[in-house]
Amino acid sequence: MSHRVVVLAVAEVVGYDLTIPPQVFGSAADAAGRKLYDVRICGLDDQPVRVSAGFSAAFDHGPEALAEADTVIIPGTRAWEPRREGRLSPALSRALGLIPSGARIMSICTGAFVLGAAGLLDGRRATTHWAYAEDFRRLYPRVDLDEQVLFVDEGDVLTSAGLAAGLDLCLHVLRADHGSEVANRVARYCVVPPWRDGGQSQFIDRPLPPPGDGSTAATRAWALERLHEPLELARLAEHARMSVRTFSRRFKAETGLSPRAWLTQQRVLHARHLLESTDLPIDRVAAEAGLGSAASLRQHLNSKVGVPPLTYRRTFSGAS
Repeated sequence: MSHRVVVLAVAEVVGYDLTIPPQVFGSAADAAGRKLYDVRICGLDDQPVRVSAGFSAAFDHGPEALAEADTVIIPGTRAWEPRREGRLSPALSRALGLIPSGARIMSICTGAFVLGAAGLLDGRRATTHWAYAEDFRRLYPRVDLDEQVLFVDEGDVLTSAGLAAGLDLCLHVLRADHGSEVANRVARYCVVPPWRDGGQSQFIDRPLPPPGDGSTAATRAWALERLHEPLELARLAEHARMSVRTFSRRFKAETGLSPRAWLTQQRVLHARHLLESTDLPIDRVAAEAGLGSAASLRQHLNSKVGVPPLTYRRTFSGAS
């Protein structure tokens, strides 16, 4: 049976966020073309739901669809109670009460306010749109909010930053459920990258760099082809034809990460791809990814994913 995803539209729902889950999960299929998810959208009742883009949408399902959900996704919303008063409306509380105890719950953008009001994020790490971080902290002080990241995966509860970060989260979940090949196919179909560098911090309001300051994009692309090589900061700066200081500053402004942190991130991602798609020995995977030794790969993978390389390979290799 397909995994059932139910998207709960809470008026006034953010239209962009609302369309992300059915597009991503609805496009996911196995190698034989069989759909991997049954995606449904519902409101709090059987009435049309007001959308932030200036129209109302009618859905085929009411809140009873939540009772059969394996995953529930709450898109961004302008609902007054969770956004301004730190509480749920009675109708929203009743709807959330229908969700099975073992269901995975996700939010996109300000949908995190709903999860916060429900107490689902208390004592947990979470994120939301950076522009509303101050409001969120005021209303939900027991949540460990990190507005610097694109999404946070706490296992059974996941949150994303604003708008397009919902794509990052949904692709991450798709990758965790069915492996990188399925997620990459969906990303290609949606014409988006399967993984974005950096975090939300790169999109926070800041002055534009002066014209002619150059970009590190070409050097990042060059480095991705040489992850197995030593890539010292001086070598990267030399390739970009910048001083080390200018390169470091520009790199952080464009990616939200230092060059060293970005390289580590890319090497771990490449190692994960090799573990999923090849049968190379663990020490060879570490070398190809530029992580040095099997012990180093084990340390990084445990830090980023929470499992050692062999466990990761057993979990994701050949997933479909």
